[in-house]
Amino acid sequence: MNCFRENKNSILILVLLSIFFLEDPVFSENKEIFPKTPLGMDDVPIPEKNVITKAKYELGKMLFFENRLSLDNTVSCASCHNPKYGFSNNRQYGVGIGGKLGKRNVPTIINAAYNDFQFWDGRAKSLEEQAKSPILKKSEMGANLDKVLQFLENTPNYKNKFKMAFGEKTINLDLIVSAIASYERTILSGNSPFDYWRYGGKKNAISEKAKKGFEIFKKKGKCVKCHLVDEFSAPFTDHQFHNLGIGLDKGKREIGREAVTGRKIDMGKFKTPTLRNISQTAPYMHDGRFKTLREVIDFYVQGGIANPNLDPDMRKLDLTEKEKLNLESFLRTLDGKIIKIK
Repeated sequence: MNCFRENKNSILILVLLSIFFLEDPVFSENKEIFPKTPLGMDDVPIPEKNVITKAKYELGKMLFFENRLSLDNTVSCASCHNPKYGFSNNRQYGVGIGGKLGKRNVPTIINAAYNDFQFWDGRAKSLEEQAKSPILKKSEMGANLDKVLQFLENTPNYKNKFKMAFGEKTINLDLIVSAIASYERTILSGNSPFDYWRYGGKKNAISEKAKKGFEIFKKKGKCVKCHLVDEFSAPFTDHQFHNLGIGLDKGKREIGREAVTGRKIDMGKFKTPTLRNISQTAPYMHDGRFKTLREVIDFYVQGGIANPNLDPDMRKLDLTEKEKLNLESFLRTLDGKIIKIK
């Protein structure tokens, strides 16, 4: 009889604890979120030190669009990574406070969660590290960190959001970039016409022109050597660095990856960008020199720009006008819808 009572009491306690935690908003807000894997992509890699929660995601999204993180309250992360332009900015260079122009084209953050390195030269190894740079850089957001932290501490909504996401920790830059990185890891694209055709079994998801263009992409163009596609997924990048000659044909040469590694072999190398949503993220290349996909195709057809460190896979291509059109038609099938967190 006593055993029955003890079991009954234990069950009652468990039920009460379950009700408490289910109704506790802090517990609910800190439940881990696993972004849905887009068709055509692998599972999203999420660091153990910065798991995504609902509270952290919502805070990160607010901070991503917050102009008051910049020195003059005019620039946010979204100023350069604008959803309207494929999370880029539709300009040759980034634009910071006071209209200051950056030196490089703004890379999209679509599928940046998969990147082994961030920035064109790979100087950041994580999204957290990447997010710090523009906030503090004088030519970008140029934040006065003390004032930013004071603003966040003194704004009830932000104060509450940080508490929900991180508990009683004092707001600091590391928490800010942890939240922003969590939001950025949910900016995912797949589910494109190409994916439905190749991985979803929909034979008519893309045109015959695009199918022919994909064959050129794989074989005659050999684009897949850097923009990877396999039987299970298609990241359309090898996450590596290559010298195409761009930036070495001007007065002041851009050494790219060499500035990070110090190795001469990396001179003029820049990161292979994803081709996902490529038609939305013009202009192209690390210096934004090409306004259209056709210009990019013509550049590859000519074999890049000659220099001592030119990638050995950069060779002239014998593509007809029709083949170029088919290749561009294929590239336009890579535009997918951004996955939304519910």
